[in-house]
Amino acid sequence: MVEKNYFVHESSYIDEPCQIGDGTKIWHFSHIMKNTIIGENCNIGQNVVISPGVNIGNNVKIQNNVSVYTGVICEDDVFLGPSCVFTNVINPRSFIERKSEYRKTVVKKGATIGANATIVCGYDIGKYAFVGAGAVVTKNVPDYALVVGSPARKIGYVCKCGNRLEKTDYKYTCKSCKEEYEIIDGNLSPRE
Repeated sequence: MVEKNYFVHESSYIDEPCQIGDGTKIWHFSHIMKNTIIGENCNIGQNVVISPGVNIGNNVKIQNNVSVYTGVICEDDVFLGPSCVFTNVINPRSFIERKSEYRKTVVKKGATIGANATIVCGYDIGKYAFVGAGAVVTKNVPDYALVVGSPARKIGYVCKCGNRLEKTDYKYTCKSCKEEYEIIDGNLSPRE
């Protein structure tokens, strides 16, 4: 018998086969479905459902009441706020099976999705991007972008540390950690 190096609360269900990394914690009333990969040191909150074939990176935090549906990929260091919502079919009907039409959604490294935000399927959330609470994402979110509202619109940029960046003449600066960024080929990147 293989020793597991992760924690699963007794009220949760883990379907086999699936892969769960060392140090991960899965809390009350959660359901991890078959063929799921969950990385190391993740924290899966109460009442979370992770559907078949989902891939969760290392150090991901999924807060309470989140369903991560087939087609979603969360890279390392992602934060999914309480009750945020993913979809995987663009035009669902209860009487038409559309499992062959699932659209992929990638939440890239270090991104945050705020509480009660909705991510319409088929779009990517850029690395270290920040989706504000209650936002409805209907298009790709660039790296480091801060998006809010319904539909979500970019209102600025955030640092890797999560604080809003201030724009000066030719660069963006974080007041908190002093990291500097610049626009290169239309995308925000850390300054070298």
